[in-house]
Amino acid sequence: MQQSLFIKRARLLAETTRSLREAPVTALLGARQTGKTTLASILADRRPNTHVFDLEKAADRLSLSAPEIVLNSLRGLVVIDEIQRMPHLFTALRPLADRHPLPARFLLLGSASPALVKGISESLAGRVLFVQVPGFAVDEIDNKAIDRLWVRGGFPRSFLAKSDAESWRWRQAFMATFLERDIPQLGIRVPSETLRRFWMMLAHYHGQIWNASELAKSLGTDEKTARHYLDILTGAYVTRVLPPWHENVGKRQVKSPKVYVRDSGLLHALLELETLRDIRAHPKYGASWEGFALQQTLVLVGEDKAFFWGTHRGAELDMMIIRHGKRYGFEFKCADAPVMTKSLHIAIKDLKLKRAWIVYPGDRRYAVHESVEVLPLRNITEILKKI
Repeated sequence: MQQSLFIKRARLLAETTRSLREAPVTALLGARQTGKTTLASILADRRPNTHVFDLEKAADRLSLSAPEIVLNSLRGLVVIDEIQRMPHLFTALRPLADRHPLPARFLLLGSASPALVKGISESLAGRVLFVQVPGFAVDEIDNKAIDRLWVRGGFPRSFLAKSDAESWRWRQAFMATFLERDIPQLGIRVPSETLRRFWMMLAHYHGQIWNASELAKSLGTDEKTARHYLDILTGAYVTRVLPPWHENVGKRQVKSPKVYVRDSGLLHALLELETLRDIRAHPKYGASWEGFALQQTLVLVGEDKAFFWGTHRGAELDMMIIRHGKRYGFEFKCADAPVMTKSLHIAIKDLKLKRAWIVYPGDRRYAVHESVEVLPLRNITEILKKI
């Protein structure tokens, strides 16, 4: 199973290998069950001197009760899985990462963001490189399986399940474990049923502008609490907050972010949509595909400096990214033959976009403007050649 999961994950393997070469500490970050442990195992198999600590195991946690003594004596590659279980290790790793020459490099695996696990950014600043490990992406699967990736999501066990029903059961079990075990282990004291209700409500706002007051009212709480719940789910890599871009363009602009459930399979589980037929009959059909395409694009082009843009008069751009000082725009359309829109004309002019793409589920690519191309999702890697 290990080989089947990673035979096409060359991009992640190469990125992690490069990071291990360049920094004393590399952190693989992503939601639980996205394949971080399997990726680390493949890297460990390639190195003759590797030491692995799985902090899910009580024995391994006990063995690191005096981390400075234990880790100081190790040579080669040191893998610490589920590092968020023992956040005090970040402080212990700092002097070990400063040794010269460097006898060991550290590979940390975590299911929570640095913002959620206090200490990693501060303690290891300048010593750690982060590698995001999402679920499967379109460049890692056969083009014929893109609909399955959309329906089931990118979690390996969900995508590779023998049937939609088996995948559905796995996702339901994953969400229960995440809420009832994983969140409390981070020291977060929110009732699992309350967080589940919030997550389900958020699924109905998938792809929409964040409205804290409306969600808070539905949940019977205040806006600060609703934002806290959103921060928890975002920090655990199951939701995405796409920040707004605003500048002086002479128009009133939207200053609230858009919110998404990161994994399309989890979105469908939250909305009780088990099959492609169910999804196509649901009001969130278009928003589901557009969020899926946005997530797949960000996996490939990188999440840094990605924004949503909109004006109070209705002009909107699904996503803008900034690379090498240049701006690029994206629209995600679940349509048979997308065309140039007034909003995109406005975005090109106001934001001074170098290029833009309309990404859709079809199989034909064509130009609709001198700087805008309609691009099938399966060809999304072509964008990397242009930015």
